[in-house]
Amino acid sequence: PVKNIGQIWESDAERFLLRQGLVLLTRNFLTRSGEIDLVMRDHNLIVFVEVRFRNASRFGAAIHSINRRKRACVVRSASVFLQQHPQWSNHPCRFDVIAYDGVAARANPIWVQAAFN
Repeated sequence: PVKNIGQIWESDAERFLLRQGLVLLTRNFLTRSGEIDLVMRDHNLIVFVEVRFRNASRFGAAIHSINRRKRACVVRSASVFLQQHPQWSNHPCRFDVIAYDGVAARANPIWVQAAFN
């Protein structure tokens, strides 16, 4: 089956972060509030990762496509994750964004750590 475009970029981001030493806990964690693309561990930190892709910049850069509402959904979903996985609930958390602006960005994504803590 053909993956949707979002899954392709999420897989790329996952590979990128694994090369940086992060460990995958889960992908596409779905709640009523929304979805977290990747949940990873960076040493003692639990990292909730939002992956963004923009093919054209006429609507702004991918990193700027995360509005207040989207941030709130990710934070609420992270809270659900921690409730459902109590083994991680005492770990500090971080919210990262991996952004791709156009297909050429595949080799060099923008990684913003603690994008909205």
